[in-house]
Amino acid sequence: MSLVFKENTAGENEILLHLNTCSNSFIPPLHEKMNLIEYSKKIAERAIKFEVWDEQILIGIIAAYFNDSINYSGFITNVSVIDDYKDKGLASKLMNMCINYAQKNNFKEIKLEVNFKNFNAIKLYNRFNFSELEKKNDTILMICKLKNE
Repeated sequence: MSLVFKENTAGENEILLHLNTCSNSFIPPLHEKMNLIEYSKKIAERAIKFEVWDEQILIGIIAAYFNDSINYSGFITNVSVIDDYKDKGLASKLMNMCINYAQKNNFKEIKLEVNFKNFNAIKLYNRFNFSELEKKNDTILMICKLKNE
């Protein structure tokens, strides 16, 4: 297995294939919450993408929006790794890439939303110093305050 980490190379079709493959790993399944075709297009066009590939297959992605040039607050919209590749530290490596990008670009914080039942995701985010900002319904809004050098 020769995995390659990249930034901003995945197109709409690769993202859609990846999200379809990972949909049932989300709580609730991603395809029940949103139109994956539209979501893939939005990520491809507007997000900064931190990717891990196995050959031509996008096996992991963190997609984040870093377009708030007033508050310098980023927002992670997606964190996903195909099941067969989980527990290999890939999400952690992608999270490091995302946080490093934010710090290099002088962002002060990164936020994300996660379902309160998604314990594995919450555990990952806690390892990167994300903390609970607020709860609404079945979702937790988390924030990571960044230290910029």
